[in-house]
Amino acid sequence: MEKVIGVRFRNAGKVYYFSPGKLYIPKGKHVIVETARGVEYGYVVVGTKEVEGTKVVQPLKPVLRIATAEDDAKEAANRQKEKEAFQICLEKIRKHNLEMKLIQAEYTFDNNKVLFYFTADGRIDFRELVKDLAAVFKTRIELRQIGVRDETKIIGGIGICGRSLCCHTHLSEFIPVSIKMAKEQNLSLNPTKISGVCGRLMCCLKHEQETYEELNSRLPNVGDHVTASDGLKGEVQSVNVLRQKVKVIVTLEGDEKEIREYKVDELKFRPRRRKEKGDVADKELKKLEALERQEGKSKLDDN
Repeated sequence: MEKVIGVRFRNAGKVYYFSPGKLYIPKGKHVIVETARGVEYGYVVVGTKEVEGTKVVQPLKPVLRIATAEDDAKEAANRQKEKEAFQICLEKIRKHNLEMKLIQAEYTFDNNKVLFYFTADGRIDFRELVKDLAAVFKTRIELRQIGVRDETKIIGGIGICGRSLCCHTHLSEFIPVSIKMAKEQNLSLNPTKISGVCGRLMCCLKHEQETYEELNSRLPNVGDHVTASDGLKGEVQSVNVLRQKVKVIVTLEGDEKEIREYKVDELKFRPRRRKEKGDVADKELKKLEALERQEGKSKLDDN
């Protein structure tokens, strides 16, 4: 068993594991650790606990120390320096007439590197910009092009549900989502209704996907022939997934037709593989699916 703590370096960022050594570090503390980017200041989201060695990436790097008051002050000073660096970089971008949108400036804790995150439609030749920035900051400069999902994660906002965006508040990693999930949940396939602030498919499609798959597996398909507990037979007109109820067009005496609603456990039907609800024919939906495939992994976490 290995003693570990879980550390984040940004709001709703990926959790990285470090060895606390002989230190007992509870959740909520700040720590100084060494990462691939250099010495960093992180927030403990998982207090000291024991896990199997196979469940963490080896070798585990040790915690250098619990953050002191001086470390806290330095981190606060870095946050102020980032605001100044952001404005300087904006001016340099305008000077070089580069078609890029600056999103965030970030100092490593030891000031060994300044990272600038930006978005752009294509590849940008920023070699001259890097030279200018290095002359100003006298340290290593890294410009990192990110996608619109990462941009939204950094900036934040309010979703159509009225709550703060999932990616900015609690989603540490982006979960793959697809048009198929929207179909499974009987959502409108209008791209504007299933897209988030970032213009990509809403991450929350994944939240209820397993529940919908389970509930849908118990229901017949629209058009299936069923037999009800009262002996009537008919064709499924519609299903209510959450209430687990089915509307059936039943045949009465004299060949009269009537729509009746039954609970799913009151019906007998032959279970079948769920039918796909047609291919995605709409150009906008196809474009949305293509963008999902292009987005790739997050460029924010490289510790």
